[in-house]
Amino acid sequence: MRKLYAVDGNYEERCAALLEHRIALWDVLADSVRPGSLDASIWTETATANDFGRFFSAHPEIQLIAFNGQKAQQLFRKFVHLDDMLPNGKTKVLPSSSPAHAAMSWTDKAGAWKTALTAEPN
Repeated sequence: MRKLYAVDGNYEERCAALLEHRIALWDVLADSVRPGSLDASIWTETATANDFGRFFSAHPEIQLIAFNGQKAQQLFRKFVHLDDMLPNGKTKVLPSSSPAHAAMSWTDKAGAWKTALTAEPN
């Protein structure tokens, strides 16, 4: 987000800048056991999703949910029943920003994110 929207500063300043761009940033999981840094290490039997029902109820204007990689989308689909909460919401899997996802350059990842986050909703 720093490169796409010139979001900089301390945590509170970065959050405020994202809000100005109408972007919410939230992990799919509230809690899980993950021995190691890779998403593949997440023990899904220990995972608990964030309360998206409450979030979507408070923010019905959401038009796009963008996932930071395939694993985020897989976890979301496993734990969250989107159609029940946000029937008109669209989803898009974006390239993982993780350095472990080396199949794509950082420039190409940033381009994909910028295109998705600045596109007009259908």
